Amino acid sequence: MANGISVWAWTFDELYGRDSKFLDALELQKQQFVGEVPCDFHGWLQKPRVLRRAAKNERKKGRNKKYPRVARKRPASEVRNLLRYSPVFREQRWQRYRIKDTDRGPSVWEVKWSVFWRKTAAGLPSRRHGLIVARNVLTGEVKYFVSNRVPGERGATLRRLLQVAFRRWSVESCFREAKEELGLDHYEVRGWRCIHRHFYLTHLSHLFCARIRQEYDQSESESLERLADEPEDQQPDRLTVEQVRSATNVWLSSADLPPSARRARYQKELDIQEYYQRRNRQARTSHTKTRVARLLAMGIDPERIKSCI
Repeated sequence: MANGISVWAWTFDELYGRDSKFLDALELQKQQFVGEVPCDFHGWLQKPRVLRRAAKNERKKGRNKKYPRVARKRPASEVRNLLRYSPVFREQRWQRYRIKDTDRGPSVWEVKWSVFWRKTAAGLPSRRHGLIVARNVLTGEVKYFVSNRVPGERGATLRRLLQVAFRRWSVESCFREAKEELGLDHYEVRGWRCIHRHFYLTHLSHLFCARIRQEYDQSESESLERLADEPEDQQPDRLTVEQVRSATNVWLSSADLPPSARRARYQKELDIQEYYQRRNRQARTSHTKTRVARLLAMGIDPERIKSCI
């Protein structure tokens, strides 16, 4: 923010979503968010009455009560109980959305939502929020998202909020690649300076591999056109960070070899790359066909439902 970077909405997992102080701080900074929250997250579907001071006829028993506070008749409820027992959710039909396309095929979730007032760190209701409940049609997994943008208000739509809520997988993918391929978690150091140095080198290496992958994916579009006559499962798949890292290692280790030996190493690496690219293409095609068949058997056509892609 200090460098002039602004975002439409922040997103995060339930480790951050369970922290009411963190959410309050985002509100204080006037930042919009769509974050996952745990199933025991508390709030209200109807704004409760807040008592600002004690009533004149209130009998004083025990310790002095703190004000402002929520009236006793409207305690906060867990979001899982709101989904299970609240008429707002029980009488609402599930809406199906094609959230994204993965290597295993289209990901379809059913969604319900309602206006929501979350319980702040002070125990008071927040301003109007949106509670979104998403259920995976194949696995039955349920996720809860809370946003301080309400669908239909100030240009926010349910589709846009879902796009932000489920976009976190790309960040997690970056961390996974950095750990598995570039050694992000392979450090034994002491002190913040050493840790930061390791992180900087790892992330710079990741950026280098990602840019090389993007450049060659774009340049391969012409070669893919030439291979269009081949069966789909025999065409090469897009490059991965792992393949770029492997090719870079071969190039570095072969720099001081004689030209003939260097060319042999290059050709061997190219053969390996082509093998894995074709295998990845075959696996992705097979998984996609299987998932689409499962969805069609359930009466769900991914091409005819609402899409967030």
